[in-house]
Amino acid sequence: MQLTPRYLLKNRTVIVANDAGFVTEYRQVYQKNLKVYRGIDNILEFQIKNADQKPINIATYTIKFQCYDENFNLVIQHDATILDASKGLCKVNVTENDLLNLRGQFLRYNIHMVDSNDDKVLTYVDEHFGNTGTIELLADAFPGPREPHDVRTFTEIEEDTWYSEAIDAQPGINGNEALHTAVFYTDSYTGNITVQATLHNQVIQGIKWSDIGTISFDGTESDPVPFNFNGVYSFLRFKTDSDPSQTISKILVKN
Repeated sequence: MQLTPRYLLKNRTVIVANDAGFVTEYRQVYQKNLKVYRGIDNILEFQIKNADQKPINIATYTIKFQCYDENFNLVIQHDATILDASKGLCKVNVTENDLLNLRGQFLRYNIHMVDSNDDKVLTYVDEHFGNTGTIELLADAFPGPREPHDVRTFTEIEEDTWYSEAIDAQPGINGNEALHTAVFYTDSYTGNITVQATLHNQVIQGIKWSDIGTISFDGTESDPVPFNFNGVYSFLRFKTDSDPSQTISKILVKN
């Protein structure tokens, strides 16, 4: 039997409030990066201290947590939950839904306190007055479903017939009854959309494409239209018999 220890630890970070009495004797060189994982809730604990490393009573404060992506867009915002006001302890729950649409990257976060008079008090992650901390967002622990293929480009190769670009059908990950789902997002499209597939290893001129199925639209569809089909193919594409440039916004394909 192989015994592998795992550790249940509190992800706690000490931050310094912008309070009176900053000293220069003690200078913390750096603050650790926080690690959070997609696919699960992440509890982050923070302890707020003054410059003398003494906990601050945060009973009368609301603790605000804000997180920004690499483009400085605000992506997560929460009020912290106070755990022990006299010890300056609070926690922030970065939920699975908060991270659902974020790819793996380095995020930036800051924390400030709001008192009963709605005055804001800045906090620092170190005593060099660095306000912004770093969160490493990791997606390898709970990878989740793959992103669907997004098909938007069509070309009129034959008269009154348009073809999409070819997409990888991922035969290597599918068994003999591989399920594929295509979802059509249309806006008053009238005509047919045919799903085509090939077993060729490369998409080159003159290869054989086979029709898998045809979906008819009358222009009244207000919701996306799904189409499921089975089979192990090398590549997929879509054929339309009406101009899709203004009436088909996208086709999402999940293999």
